[in-house]
Amino acid sequence: MKIPNVHNCAWAKPVLAALIFSSLTVACGGGGSRDPILGTGNLNVVFVPPGGAITPGIPGTPGSTCAVASATTPVVLATSPTNGNQVATTSTAGTAGGGKQISASFNLPMDQATINTSTFSIAPFGGSALVPASVNYSTATMVASLNTSASLQPNTSYTAVIQSGVKSAAGVAVGCPYVWTFKTAAVAAAGLAPSNLGTAVRFGNFGGTAGMTNTGNQTIVTGSNGNTADIGTIATGTSAITGFHDSAPSDIYTEVPGVNVGNVTGKIYTCTNSTTGPTTTASAPSCAIATQARLDAQSAYLALKALPAGANPGANLAGLTLAPGVYTAPAGSFMIMGGNLTLDAQGNPDAVWVFQMASTLTVGGPGAAFPQSVVLAGGAQAKNVSWQVGSNAVINAAGGGAMVGNIISMDGAAFSTAGNVVLGSLNGRVLSLGASVTLVNTAITVPAP
Repeated sequence: MKIPNVHNCAWAKPVLAALIFSSLTVACGGGGSRDPILGTGNLNVVFVPPGGAITPGIPGTPGSTCAVASATTPVVLATSPTNGNQVATTSTAGTAGGGKQISASFNLPMDQATINTSTFSIAPFGGSALVPASVNYSTATMVASLNTSASLQPNTSYTAVIQSGVKSAAGVAVGCPYVWTFKTAAVAAAGLAPSNLGTAVRFGNFGGTAGMTNTGNQTIVTGSNGNTADIGTIATGTSAITGFHDSAPSDIYTEVPGVNVGNVTGKIYTCTNSTTGPTTTASAPSCAIATQARLDAQSAYLALKALPAGANPGANLAGLTLAPGVYTAPAGSFMIMGGNLTLDAQGNPDAVWVFQMASTLTVGGPGAAFPQSVVLAGGAQAKNVSWQVGSNAVINAAGGGAMVGNIISMDGAAFSTAGNVVLGSLNGRVLSLGASVTLVNTAITVPAP
C-alpha cells in the first residue's frame, strides 16, 4: 500500500497511526512474524513516533516511562540524516563500498560493546530486511555510526532505530528505542560527511600553542539549546590567556572589570595557570584534555585539506548563494567583502560545505568598516560548515556581523578590533593550531553535534 503525504492533513494522521498500529501489532504479536528493524521479544510496542524515543501517552507503549536526559541518563541528542529529511544523499563520500553513513550523537559516554548491528539498524520503510551495514562508536565524540555496505536506493524512505538495550559507559540503558525516518533524494548522489572534530567538538575557541585574548565585556562562549561550551590552549606562558573566566568554581585569567570580562559557560582547559581560582597551579589533567583537543583539531584540519579540490567560486564570496559541496580558493585566499554569503541546503538539513584555502580568510569590508555575514538557508546548519584556513582568519574587523561554521586555522584568528563595542557573533567554533585567537566583544555559540 502506498501511503500519501499526510504531514498537512490532520484528518489523515489518525488513519496513518492506525495503519502503523496495525502493521506493528502483527510484527510484534504472537503470529510468528518479525519486523526487520523493531524485532520481537525485547520491544513490546505497537506504535513508534518518528524522530524520538517512544513517549508516554501513545497507545501500546511500554509500561515504563521513557528516560529523560540527565547527568547519568543517556539519550540521543541528534542524528544524521535528521528525522524527516526528504532529500538525503544515497551515499557518503569516503564510506567504504560507496555506502551511506548514518549517525547518532549521545549526551554521555556510551558502552561501546552495546552499540552494534543488533542495537543500531536501518531498513526501508515497510521493507522485509535490514540494510547490510557495519556499526562503530567513537569514544572521543560520543557518536555511533552505521555505515551501509552499499549506497541506499534513491527516492526511498528508511527507518533507523537505536534499541533500548544500548547503555552508557556507567551501565545505564537508554530505556526506550529511538526511532527516526528519512527519505533519499530522487536522484542518486553522494554527500560529504560533517567534519570529525573529535574531542575538539566541545570547544568554542581554541588558542593553539599561543593562547587566547579577550577585550570587552560582551564576549561569551556558550553552547546551543542551553548547553555549555569550553575554550582551551596548550600554551604554557602565564600570560597566554587574558580576559576570560569560566563556570564555578571559576578560574579567572587576568580580567579587569569594565575592560575585558569574557564569560565561558563551560571550562577553560589549559597547560598554564589562572590568575585566581582552582588552577592557580597548572593542572596536568586540564593540559591533557587541551592537548588531545589540539590533536583532534589538527586531524580534522588535515582531513579537510586532503579532500579533492572543489569548485572555484572566485576569491570573493560576497553576494553568492552556494549549494553544498567543496569550494577551493583559486589563489589561496577567500574573502566575504561587499555583501553577505548565503549557503542554501536546498531542503537538506544534513548538507555539508567545506571551504579550502591555502592562505587567509577575510570577512568584512571593504576597508575596516562594513561587517558581513554568512546566511544559512534551506535548512542549512552551522555545524556542517567548515573553513580550512592555511594561515590566519580575520573576521569583521569593525565588529558586528554573523559568522557561521567551524574555522580551523593554522596561524590564528581575530574577531573584531580592540575598541569596537558592536557585538559580533560566531555560530560555530574557531580553532587555531598555532597562533593565538583574539576576541573583541564576540558571542560564540557552539552548535550541538
